[in-house]
Amino acid sequence: MSVVCIIPARYASSRYPGKPLALLRGATGEAQTLIERSWRAACEVAEFDAIHVATDDDRIADAARAFGASVLMTSSEARNGTERCAEALEQLGDEVEMVVNLQGDAPLTPPWFLTALIAGLRAHPDAAIATPILRCDGETLAALKTDRAAGRVGGTTAVVDHTMRGLYFSKEVIPFTSETYAAEAPTPVFHHVGVYAYRPDALRAYPTWKVGPLEMLEGLEQLRFLEAGQPLLCVEVAAQGRKFWELNNPEDVPRIEAMLAEMALP
Repeated sequence: MSVVCIIPARYASSRYPGKPLALLRGATGEAQTLIERSWRAACEVAEFDAIHVATDDDRIADAARAFGASVLMTSSEARNGTERCAEALEQLGDEVEMVVNLQGDAPLTPPWFLTALIAGLRAHPDAAIATPILRCDGETLAALKTDRAAGRVGGTTAVVDHTMRGLYFSKEVIPFTSETYAAEAPTPVFHHVGVYAYRPDALRAYPTWKVGPLEMLEGLEQLRFLEAGQPLLCVEVAAQGRKFWELNNPEDVPRIEAMLAEMALP
């Protein structure tokens, strides 16, 4: 049984058209596309038996093949990355233990986030899906609040119960806190890391479930699991000195490039 990583990528993003092909410069000044940086992040995870880019766009497919990635072509009807992963799964046969969805806009995802995610789902057979969360420090929380104050949809936050079962995810900053935190101080807010590990049966069922009002309002694919009553495990991960941010808007490019430079990542 294999652990397969699928990187869903679409060209027609409403907030950032062509985002997977956006160029990001690292510490050496070398420019790589977002999709290549995400693929290289996946290549650092020894637990993956296979890595595929799933897309409906020939431009992304050609770029991915050029840097050596395996590509699975999917339809243009997939409404989100999870539906695209479900389509891709149908091309992989039955010998799949777990599918990991590494969003194509998360090039700063450290390998230990993904290793912890795989271990977490294996340790909780009752969970249909698992996703990592990262406790915000004061600097990250301030950045999330700044984005929202400016009207930008930035990172997603998560709320969990005492068993680490996901209660809710939002593009707003939740839970509310009026306190001011030092840059490196821990806060009560969890930043959701846009990566998912699915059991194949749950992933295959996902496109058949009704899109609920919460998913429609927030535009967050994981809420379909919660609205369908499916247990969603949140796995807390540690930054270990690494910065994390996703590329959601064009304004995020200089922020991520600064993080790559600060962490001396090429």
